[in-house]
Amino acid sequence: MEKITVLIADDHKLIRETWSFILNSDARFSVIAQCSNGEEAIELAQKLRPKIALLDINMTPINGIEATEQIRKFSPSTKIIGVSMHSQPAYVKKLLKLGAMGYVTKNSPQQEMFEAILEVNEGKRFICSEVKTILSEQIFEDENATGANTLSSRDLDVIKYIKQGLSSKEISTELSISLKTVEVHRHNILKKLNLKNSAALVNYINASGLVI
Repeated sequence: MEKITVLIADDHKLIRETWSFILNSDARFSVIAQCSNGEEAIELAQKLRPKIALLDINMTPINGIEATEQIRKFSPSTKIIGVSMHSQPAYVKKLLKLGAMGYVTKNSPQQEMFEAILEVNEGKRFICSEVKTILSEQIFEDENATGANTLSSRDLDVIKYIKQGLSSKEISTELSISLKTVEVHRHNILKKLNLKNSAALVNYINASGLVI
């Protein structure tokens, strides 16, 4: 049986080496490259065309979300699985929207990672059980959701440009939405996170490690 080739991108060496060892110990998988940032991941994916790319979304300066978009452009045959310490559904939605096929958290057990790779390799989408649980809870108890778990994919888009210092008018141009819509998002974001202003929002993003 032909092995599933895998590219691993994570800024922690121990995690990369551990995943490589685990996957290479299974006859179904072959880790053909590993790297520590999104820029390298894009270059390696374009050069090696792995079947699967495991991308940590917290890498810098190019994070896994940005790398996903570029890899899909330069190596469309590579199927992407986002890996993160974050279980917020907004990240999952954003990654899937950009073309990723799967999402697992760093709390996922080894067997779930295997399952994710196998499912995604067959062209199926895969979301780990931790995120599925949160999604199901939100469906039935949406009014009890708090903090970052309440942010939508569009909220993350707006936050990204707020962090870059863009005005509401500039954000409306970047996202092709009305100025009023941007203002509504800004208001809702601060309300969801219980923050007073944009400066507090930027501090919150930096302190919490949210990837935008």
